[in-house]
Amino acid sequence: MASFEPFVMERMMSKFEQDVEFNLSESGVHPIRLGDLLENNADFVNRLLSTPINYPHVNGIPELRRNIANLYDGAKPENVLVTVGAIEANYISTRTLLSEGDGIAIMLPNYMQIWGIAKNHGFEIQPFYLNEDKGWAPDMAQLESTVNARTKMIAVCNPNNPTGRILTESEMDAIVACAERTGAWILADEVYRGADRVSEEENPSFFGRYDRVLAIGSMSKAYGLPGLRIGWVVGPQNMIDQIWARHEYVTISATMLSNQLAALALSPEVRPRLIKRTRDYIRKGYAVLQAWADRHRSTFTLHPPDAAAIAFMRYSLDVNSTDFTDRLREDKGVLVVPGDHFGLDHFVRVSFGLPQDILVSALDRINALVLELSEQEQTS
Repeated sequence: MASFEPFVMERMMSKFEQDVEFNLSESGVHPIRLGDLLENNADFVNRLLSTPINYPHVNGIPELRRNIANLYDGAKPENVLVTVGAIEANYISTRTLLSEGDGIAIMLPNYMQIWGIAKNHGFEIQPFYLNEDKGWAPDMAQLESTVNARTKMIAVCNPNNPTGRILTESEMDAIVACAERTGAWILADEVYRGADRVSEEENPSFFGRYDRVLAIGSMSKAYGLPGLRIGWVVGPQNMIDQIWARHEYVTISATMLSNQLAALALSPEVRPRLIKRTRDYIRKGYAVLQAWADRHRSTFTLHPPDAAAIAFMRYSLDVNSTDFTDRLREDKGVLVVPGDHFGLDHFVRVSFGLPQDILVSALDRINALVLELSEQEQTS
């Protein structure tokens, strides 16, 4: 059997997220009900009910690709490939561009899928780090020294998972300059774009800043529609065609109904409503989390995220993060993500884009565990 690096975070969530009482491991907002999505769209419902359950366009139905293209300056439908979630888009894009031995500069911490793909397929991992002491700003000097002639790709997540930080325009320009120096591609995981906490303006995409950009998006995070399993990659048409060829080996297509519903969600009439809903959940939920963290400053350090429904919090307890989260799940019925899954112990990633009653109850249970562990430390 070939050696294999499992995706430990997704593996944990796959095993436990459906069975815990409170799931604070998800990084999107509370999912929208189908009835709420279809609200005041009787004509669309009738059209949906008459839809043959056939294969859709394998690269995504034209209406959906048009709506996605409208999210990126200068993009056209032929620049878009619809995939089964952003996770497929990341995978087939990376496998199209990189071969064993190629270098990939990876922003860390990050959604660790790209890191795992690199481990499993023999890519040379060239990490550059976000600096906690500087508000999770990237170490640009490190990136510049890391990128070399072997670097074929720079992988970033913007807004970042797990920290929620948005790159500044000057940081984006510096990343583009590093890529241009060696002709590397930029793989920009932008699934949290639109899920802003502090700004009314969406953070800009890497697409259009450089001719070798693949921008990844999804219906899961900024739209509250993870169950549609719709993602996409936007890039130069000739490269999209090559990635499309890999798509046919992996999934063939997303479903017809998911294509139709995603097209509705990204329409000019519906998308603003979904973005507002997401931002409302994020802003109200963050206020609850901030108040809770303020009461526990001796234990938790909260770095305010710019976007996304997640906070990456350092804690001072003398317990490993995986052990902490295992006990939280087993004893209190609450699932959060340990910092170990991002290569950083003594952190947890906590979701806050939830209804207030759920969030408050879950945080109360985290508090109960913290008190128990603190008492154990004092008596040991």
